[in-house]
Amino acid sequence: MRIILFGSPGVGKGTQAKIISKNLNIPHISTGDILRKAVKEQTELGRKAGEIMSRGELVPDDLMIALIKEVLASDECKKGFILDGFPRTTVQAEALDKLFSQIGINDAVLINITADENEIIKRLNNRRACKQCGNIYVLKDIEGMKTCPNCGAENSFYLRNDDKEEVIKNRLEVFKSTTMPVLDYYKSKGRVIEVNGLDTIENVNKEIIEALKAKNLYH
Repeated sequence: MRIILFGSPGVGKGTQAKIISKNLNIPHISTGDILRKAVKEQTELGRKAGEIMSRGELVPDDLMIALIKEVLASDECKKGFILDGFPRTTVQAEALDKLFSQIGINDAVLINITADENEIIKRLNNRRACKQCGNIYVLKDIEGMKTCPNCGAENSFYLRNDDKEEVIKNRLEVFKSTTMPVLDYYKSKGRVIEVNGLDTIENVNKEIIEALKAKNLYH
């Protein structure tokens, strides 16, 4: 099964990716992970990406596609994958389709997880991260706690810049102007599954599985 997870910041893509990855035993691939792995392993592409990132610049589409090709063509992805964080533009979507064609993939489906904008802002603004291990928690789940349940660090909870209201609103605007056209691209090809992301984690996952089963993609 080959899945592209799509949706605005804070809609729950990462959470659903982890669940699906575990249940189907297929890798969850995020562009951030691909970049970090390539840079760490100092592959030829990783060195190029590292140089660009060290200058504070965005990795260009052609290099990002080349990095993704390395991963998707590997043995790890033979049974399928969940791609998270890519494509972000229609140019990237077209390049990804060319890549799929090159490596013989013709059954990729995009799952669009939707949620109300105000709810997204509220949801993200109510998250806290641990400075020590990076785990993210919902504020109500750690209310009164002074130590991180994951690593035991004391007084380590903080509000990430990405989760501050003014930053969230800007991220959502960028998503609408730059990334939303990707959805129309895949809709025109009839390869989109729509899922309501405002329900519980369990119910959202159930809806995803049912939709995949309905298209005979879940096996």
